[in-house]
Amino acid sequence: MSAVAEEVDVVVIGMGPGGEDVAARLAGAGLSVVGVESRLVGGECPYYACVPTKMMVRAADALGEARRVPALAGQAEVRADWTPVADRIRDEATTDWDDTAAVQRFERTGGRLVRGTGRITAPGEVTVGDQVFRARRGIVLNPGTEPAVPPIDGLAGSPLWTNRDAVPVREVPESLLVLGGGPVGLEFAQVFARFGTSVAVLEAAPRLLPAMEPEASEVITEALLAEGVQVRTGGGVQHVKHDGQFEVQLAGGDRLTAEHLLVATGRRTDLQALGVSAVGLDDQARTIPVDERMRAADGVWAIGDVTGRGAFTHTSVYQARIAAADILGQDGEVADYRAMPAVVFTDPEVATVGLTESRARDAGVEVSTGTTRVQESARGWIHGVGGTGVVKLVADVRRGVLVGATVVAPGGGEVLGALAVAVHAEVPITRLREMIFAYPTFHRAIETALGDLDV
Repeated sequence: MSAVAEEVDVVVIGMGPGGEDVAARLAGAGLSVVGVESRLVGGECPYYACVPTKMMVRAADALGEARRVPALAGQAEVRADWTPVADRIRDEATTDWDDTAAVQRFERTGGRLVRGTGRITAPGEVTVGDQVFRARRGIVLNPGTEPAVPPIDGLAGSPLWTNRDAVPVREVPESLLVLGGGPVGLEFAQVFARFGTSVAVLEAAPRLLPAMEPEASEVITEALLAEGVQVRTGGGVQHVKHDGQFEVQLAGGDRLTAEHLLVATGRRTDLQALGVSAVGLDDQARTIPVDERMRAADGVWAIGDVTGRGAFTHTSVYQARIAAADILGQDGEVADYRAMPAVVFTDPEVATVGLTESRARDAGVEVSTGTTRVQESARGWIHGVGGTGVVKLVADVRRGVLVGATVVAPGGGEVLGALAVAVHAEVPITRLREMIFAYPTFHRAIETALGDLDV
């Protein structure tokens, strides 16, 4: 006999940062809300991504800076120890991968958590195990993503690492191959290298950080090479073998070996398992298209990674408040992604907002770019070792505004703030040039880059 459906106002499938946020907003507004989660409430960010990895980065940066003492201030003996890092991740970041506090936080809003895998089984209906929920107001999809393992011969079934395996480690490996030269791969590569691991990064594209500006790729490649990280770009991996250690055969015939292999080649969502075809959505697609209010279908909203707007916590939470307002019938804001920020927490940091030069040209923008090297700025020169980087601005000549920017610098993510405001608010370049930039700061390099624009 089929289960009797329980009526509620809203069902939220996936309680990552955005799902938790939208569910709490709706429950706090008095709706009956069921949040469905098969893993940890809070999602990838607090347990396997943003928070613990940045603790790793903070520790690795301390080592990196200590090793610069001989060039700046005398002598220092540096002995790396992973134990304090592992302890901090277990005890402070993840509470030993226990989501009790997150569950209680949600339940205090009046929401109800149901453990299990949620699936849309009919319009307005979600099934979780043997429980069926009828959603009077709507369903919110925030399924998040899983690490994507590419179909490389010999890779499936091997004891590979993803970010979920690398974060909880109690000891750093002696050697590591990192498959993927994007943000995740590079952060892990530099962290482990600074703790004494022999690291090689393998990227099939012609350069690291292929989605970002080539100038950023150049700087970060030089930084990694200077720290002893091998970088192999422009050729894919043909075969992987594991027999006590990993052996990787590259397209050019070279073979590399290491104790561990970390796969950081992107992420995926199984839309078929989510049952989106029940509401008329394509379950073979990579993402779910949504409108400016996060509507995906009649009575269905989608937020987070699955919308294809970037696998960022800030994107998911931003979309959550828009979806919540729409579900509550409020005339709230609509989504505007033209100033989407992103930061790669390498040393130096790589921070971006808006369009790259190539994407702006592809969009038909008449482009002018302004570029300056951070090490040629007063602050970069004063900073000395470790003070390399670049500021690149992308301007729309016709409108006289910035449409994108990249900052590669120590604290580049913080420097980006001013440029994110400029892109978001469409501040005229003439007005930006009239600003007073504090001397000597890293962000003063923005002034020099503005002067390089032909606008």
